[in-house]
Amino acid sequence: MSEKKYFKFSDSVLLVPFLLVLLMWTVYWVEIRFQTNFNPYGIYPRTFSGLRGLFFGPFIHGSLQHLYNNTIPIAILSAALLYFYRDIAFKVLFWGALLSGLLTWGIGRTSYHIGMSGVIYVLASFIFFKGIFTKHYRLTALSLFVVFVYGSLLWYIFPIKEGISWEGHLSGFISGLLFAVFMKTQLPETKKYDWEKEDYNEEEDEFLRHFDADGNFIETKEETADPGKEGESIKITYHFKQKKPNQEK
Repeated sequence: MSEKKYFKFSDSVLLVPFLLVLLMWTVYWVEIRFQTNFNPYGIYPRTFSGLRGLFFGPFIHGSLQHLYNNTIPIAILSAALLYFYRDIAFKVLFWGALLSGLLTWGIGRTSYHIGMSGVIYVLASFIFFKGIFTKHYRLTALSLFVVFVYGSLLWYIFPIKEGISWEGHLSGFISGLLFAVFMKTQLPETKKYDWEKEDYNEEEDEFLRHFDADGNFIETKEETADPGKEGESIKITYHFKQKKPNQEK
């Protein structure tokens, strides 16, 4: 990837989460400003009209607290997805939202299911399981970070609290797991130093030549002069310029 393309992609790491959050808050502001309710545009299970919630549902929230609870997780997890899984990030976001929504449509209660929670569970599940499956140290560390910060989300895939779409959470969790299993990604290249390579030769290493077999530093004398010119004297000539009388002050 060229440097120019890299910086373009780096911009998207911040731009995409910003646009998602902006759209969520804009939809909520429109509801408050114009005293309207977009809940009927959410996912309504097993009805044809309820399928439009696959596209509109994630951006609709029932309260300010609901909106706030989804804002920070979607911003952090989408940025992490775009940074560490750049080659499949948009596929996970788009198809994850559709698949989790479709599963919610199939198993959900007869109620409107709204909010970004399903997508958040897709991202949390995918990032965790993909990092474990790849066994790459950076991606595994990211998985542990997700567990540490968002591990408590696991409880909400069960019907433990009234008024929460646990079906949407469960659907997102399952979708993320499926994507982690079946979606292939290009792993980050691990940088290898010269001494880690198989064809490494210690005798040709300029740095190691300064040490003996016991690891002691070998002091070398720097050549300060050309041996062939030793004994030559340096002749210095001084020129004295006398001032003219009219220049004296």
